Amino acid sequence: MRAAVVRAFGGPEAVEIVDVELPEPGARQVRIKVTASALNPVDAGVRAGIFGGAGRQIGLGWDVAGTVDAVGPAAAWSAGEEVVALAHGVAAPLGAHAEYVVVDTDAVALAPGSVDAVHAATLPLNALTAVQALDLLDLAPGDSLLVTGGAGAVGGYAVEIAARRGVKVAALARAQDEEFVRSLGATRLVDGAGGADGAGGFDAVLDAAVLGSEALAFVRDGGAYAGVIPQAQPAAERGVRTTAVEVASDGARLAELVRAVDAGELTLRVAGTYALADAAEAHARLAEGGLRGRLVIVP
Repeated sequence: MRAAVVRAFGGPEAVEIVDVELPEPGARQVRIKVTASALNPVDAGVRAGIFGGAGRQIGLGWDVAGTVDAVGPAAAWSAGEEVVALAHGVAAPLGAHAEYVVVDTDAVALAPGSVDAVHAATLPLNALTAVQALDLLDLAPGDSLLVTGGAGAVGGYAVEIAARRGVKVAALARAQDEEFVRSLGATRLVDGAGGADGAGGFDAVLDAAVLGSEALAFVRDGGAYAGVIPQAQPAAERGVRTTAVEVASDGARLAELVRAVDAGELTLRVAGTYALADAAEAHARLAEGGLRGRLVIVP
């Protein structure tokens, strides 16, 4: 099969398409024929060497939407089922930007029935990151939350999920994104980090824009902060509890998110599609910025 990998760190040009052996599922694993797989900022980080692994082949791609192709012993899935999954890992030799991928059976959920595979592929990593970060904040209905990067992929999901839980959500985003973030459930827009608008006034911040201490300034004394890069949260101050999510594969939780998609409660956004052969071009477009939604690799 073909797969997108890096064997030397660098810019988009470091992405290679290579021929590799078809992976075989082991016990409690399934092989998925990939229909679509989103490209995320973490893939750019892997490509640039942020997560290490020098001297090895490293696969790219975490999100997968496709069809179960083969199952290992004790795998609770059947060939032919349409599924989504999170292929978790930053230094594995193969990822989901490939024609096939093997994942643990408990990382898999049935695909949404209301959207195509390209849109479904934007769900696993970003929505699981959002919901697991919200779990760390442990907010009650009526609590106030600021989501930085509220118009982005993780931030957009966080706004929708938190609003559904009865949290009073504000979004830090550009003025031109106000209509969009309000459509997701934000009750107000905060325009510009570090300003007086909302400073110190929120019970919690989910920092999807990775602003760090700038975002922390919006949290009241004794509140909570959750980042989206593991172990990269700012130091605690003013009694504010700081933490960061380390996203984990969770098929049961992913199934809940799929149900939310089919109920019209989560908004899936695709910024464009690229063939697997053009993965380096997709990385170059990601590096340009300005996207709303995810680019998706379609093998």
